[in-house]
This record gives sequence, C-alpha cells and structure tokens, in this order.
Amino acid sequence: MPASAAKSVSVRLIRADPALSSAPVAQPTLKEMREAHPAEWEQVRQELAKVVNSNDPDRLKQLVHKTSRGDASDPRTAMTAEALRKLCVSAATGVTKGKVRFNLVNGWVAQKLLFKGKGLERKPVSLAWFSVVWPLLTQKAFLMPLVEPKGIYCFYSRKLITELAREIGDRKAVEIAAGDGTLSRFLRAEGVDITATDDHSWSHAIDFPEDVENRDAISALREHQPQVVICSWPPAGNRFEEHVFKTPSVELYVVIASQHAFASGNWDAYERQKDFTYEPSETLSSLVLPPELEGAVYLFRR
Repeated sequence: MPASAAKSVSVRLIRADPALSSAPVAQPTLKEMREAHPAEWEQVRQELAKVVNSNDPDRLKQLVHKTSRGDASDPRTAMTAEALRKLCVSAATGVTKGKVRFNLVNGWVAQKLLFKGKGLERKPVSLAWFSVVWPLLTQKAFLMPLVEPKGIYCFYSRKLITELAREIGDRKAVEIAAGDGTLSRFLRAEGVDITATDDHSWSHAIDFPEDVENRDAISALREHQPQVVICSWPPAGNRFEEHVFKTPSVELYVVIASQHAFASGNWDAYERQKDFTYEPSETLSSLVLPPELEGAVYLFRR
C-alpha cells in the first residue's frame, strides 16, 4: 500500500475512538486514586510488592481472586484491580509508559480481519483468513489490552457460531452478562431463539443496543426460564452463575471463558453444583479467538 493511500485509511482502532486506550472510559486513573488515597495506596503497594517478589503464581491467583470478589467502591480494591490490570498490559505488550496504540498497518489489518466497517462492531471471523492474516500482525499482543476496556473479551470464529447454534438447536436460550449482545446477534443470524440480557453496569464503556434487555442475570433466568443459558467471559468469582444451576428449566449451560480458573467464572459454583455434568470442549475451545487468550468453552448438561 502506498504511503499516501495508507494515510487516508480510517483506522478506528487508532483514531476514531479517543477513549480506546489502555484505561476504561470515565474511570479514575491509578494516579488519581493514589493521590486521593495515599495511605490506602501504600498498603496496596506493599501487598503487590510482596506478591510480585514472591515469584509464586498461586499468590498472584489468590490476589486476583480476592480482588475480583471485593467491593469495587472500596479504594483499596479499585487501586489493586487497576494496578493488576496495568501489570497484565505491560506483560502482554511490553509497553510500560504511555498509551498502548496500534501502528497504522497493524490497526488497519486488525480492523479488516475482526470488525465490521470502520467501528468496533465485531463480525464472525473467517478461520481461513485468520490463519493467514493473524501471523502477519507484529503487534498482536496489543489487541486485547486495547479492546477489553470497551467490553470486548474475545472474538468468535464463524465456525464457533455454527457449532454453538447446532448445540443449542431449537431450544429457548438466554445469554446472561451479554455486554453489547454480539454473541446473541451472531446466533440469531443462525436461527437460534436467544435473548441477550445484561444489567448495563458497564454503560460507561458500552453502548447497549435495544436488543440487549436491561436485566440482571438472576431476574433474566427467572423471567425467561430458558432451556439453554450462555455466558461469555463471566467475571471471576461472580455471584450470579450459581443461579443458573438452580434454575429448573435449564438443560444446558455454555460458558466461554479462560482456561485458567482464576481469570474468569465462578469455579466455586461449578464445583459445588451436583445436577450437571461438566465437559470442557477442546473442539469448541479451539474456535475462540485469538488463540493467545487461551480461551475455553465449557458445557454443563443436566
């Protein structure tokens, strides 16, 4: 591509959304929180230093788990969460100062491969194209730190959507904690009877479309009495997934999440429930993109 042509390309991952950086929209920065709560920050700093210097992955997992279950309004919890996020971004990208940004070429290629049009609307990804194009991206480690603040935790291959639609069949389905409803829209396009629901608690970062019902997971389960429930990247240690297993109508629960228990999902609830069999699907897991996420698909059948 000539340089003059490249300059005219509208690369939304770089320019169109000024808020798309390594920090969530409308949230206080770590610097601002440190200045507002110096005593609490000193406690947080000491705890983080001990965990990092211990070189013990289990201690880090325990801290992540504790933080994910903490009160987000508590300054110590909020500062710990933001500091851990910055550590993860730095480890993934190698960027320790300033904002994480794609260069022009990487941004343009990622946009064409993963998004529809010029915005951040995801599209079902062609595995054939992905296998060719993804290895060419030199800044692939930047992708998830850039999009996660906008509520995007993975990308769905076209093959994954097809296989999930086959798994659900003609049963009534509900997606809980659906975010912007991308997964449900993809499944509806395959003929699945599915309703997307979310409590809209991430309205600071996500523009919720009308087809995402403003309803928390517990009331969504009670109202819709679905046969199939699906959840993509449930927060670690959340308190709503246990209600999926308590809902009599549910025959199948599909969880798209991390291979690592500390990173997502309510594993206490998964292990305590007695009415469902548990099956990690290697086939479906391989269809969650990008592979560096180490994503997984778990199937719970009554």
